[in-house]
Amino acid sequence: MAEITASLVKELRERTGAGMMDCKKALTETNGNFENAIDWLRTKGLAAAAKKAGRVAAEGLTSVIVDGTTGAIVEVNSETDFVARNEKFQSLVSGITTLALKATDIDSLKNAVMPSGKTVDAEIVESVATIGENISLRRLEVLKVNSGVVASYIHNLVAEGLGKISVLVALESTADKSKLLALGKQIAMHI
Repeated sequence: MAEITASLVKELRERTGAGMMDCKKALTETNGNFENAIDWLRTKGLAAAAKKAGRVAAEGLTSVIVDGTTGAIVEVNSETDFVARNEKFQSLVSGITTLALKATDIDSLKNAVMPSGKTVDAEIVESVATIGENISLRRLEVLKVNSGVVASYIHNLVAEGLGKISVLVALESTADKSKLLALGKQIAMHI
């Protein structure tokens, strides 16, 4: 049996984001084989994610992205608001939102490929295993105008582009865009 060193456990933890005891157990179960330990953790994480899938996820964050005449709003839920303040969760939501402008519906967003090379759905499952709570991609809305602006407002801003409540307003007009954006933001704040 291979010796399981603290540095090997630390390296596995840094690479996978799994807990220290889980990393040690994975290395022990795989006789110190690093790649097999990663697979072991992934399998364990998928099983844990499946167990958590039935739990209610009613907290979380909304996120907005606007690019010219197109805007998208995404809601990703977690079990507790504590997780919404977690940097990994916020990074996940931001990453999903960057893909939202090209999505046509929630299913196309779930199948979109993240920079990691995994689909949004796979990234969520992996995050469930790492963060330890059920996470679900709940809603997606995309607004487009031919001429005009899409304005946004985020209430209870948690981080850049992330908050508890987000609003998009699309104004179809040929008027001055800066005036339209100001009006759109005011309307969004009232919504």
